[in-house]
Amino acid sequence: MLFPIRTDSPIKRTPWVNYALIAVNVLVFLASYDMHAQPDPQTGFINPLRAWVDDFKLNGAEPELYQFISYQFLHANLTHIIGNMLFLWVFGNSVNAKMGHPTYLLVYLASGVFAAVGYTMFNDNAMLGASGAIAGVTTAYLALFPRSNIEFIYWWFIIGTIELPSMLMIVVKMILWDNVIAMRLAHASGTVQVAYEAHLGGYLFGFVSAVVLLWTRALSRDQFDIVALWRRWYHRQSLASALRDPAARARAEYGRVARPISRDSLVAREAPPDHITDLRVRIAAALADRDRVTAAELYQELLEHDAQQVLSREQQLEVGYELYVMGRMPQAAAAFERYVQTYPTAQDADQVRLLLGIILARDLRQFATARTHLSAVLDKLTDAKRRRQCEEWLAVAREALDGTDNGPNAPGNA
Repeated sequence: MLFPIRTDSPIKRTPWVNYALIAVNVLVFLASYDMHAQPDPQTGFINPLRAWVDDFKLNGAEPELYQFISYQFLHANLTHIIGNMLFLWVFGNSVNAKMGHPTYLLVYLASGVFAAVGYTMFNDNAMLGASGAIAGVTTAYLALFPRSNIEFIYWWFIIGTIELPSMLMIVVKMILWDNVIAMRLAHASGTVQVAYEAHLGGYLFGFVSAVVLLWTRALSRDQFDIVALWRRWYHRQSLASALRDPAARARAEYGRVARPISRDSLVAREAPPDHITDLRVRIAAALADRDRVTAAELYQELLEHDAQQVLSREQQLEVGYELYVMGRMPQAAAAFERYVQTYPTAQDADQVRLLLGIILARDLRQFATARTHLSAVLDKLTDAKRRRQCEEWLAVAREALDGTDNGPNAPGNA
């Protein structure tokens, strides 16, 4: 058995709404739970919930409007609420921190409503529980943090913990196995007790809503969300198609030096100062509108007119990251290199230099330059994970250069 206990996704603000949702669920359960419930004289079944709960369950045959919300805060027993609140804690905190409070609350409740609609389309029985809303939170988490890892506790003869990729576990285990395969097995055995249709409805709504919020930039974007990963894949496919032309391959790898340049062409490309200013203003406007693709294209145009141009610290970094997301590694490396040269004392200069060194070693195979940057930043990194990354790529660069550098920064030396 696998139970998630934590994720490695960042929580940059206190998820007060998620805390409140957990608290309300627990309080409602305590108010609805009857510790002195007696077994039914005919069936022997013990219903631990008080009688008033029946009015607030979702009536699958004739649901009342308020029941689409009220059923989400009811739970059948202690196991039911513990399982749901565990998942809400593990995934909801990160989603709340990323979305903000109003948006998260709306997505949570709307996922539950959509799950209820899906359930009532196929069932006439009553339903209760937060599973549909939490299913939406789970797939919203997948859209926002697809490259994260989830730590699980496993219980199979022995107890231990294991860390697994979130995309693998959410898609394969929690969605396909727990709610598709298990649903068919339950139908075949005639022991359907779980509202699988509600889970699937919640999963669908949570994922789609998060993708839409990212796509429309209603949520802040980064290079690791599901939309960025898709765009990166799309750009790689487009680049692979374009690079079938040898001339295009040369331009992509070497930039302007791949093109014959004459004095006449240089004169023709010179731009008046007003045009340079206009390009910089347009870049700033595009970044303000969160249109980083346009900003990156304008930045490339700016460099064609004046290769010495550099943007403000925030703008230069944003453009560099966008070029990286677009798969334009030579241009991204050039933007990052200009950043660390112009702003060497910036708070994130060491992190940018680490990324620059990795790009140079991994993507551009410029091992000598990569070694220079990685060696310079190694001793400045305080985060163990980033330091380990730096050591690994520094070892790659040194090995490619025949291991000629065995200085004190070499991995394995004290």
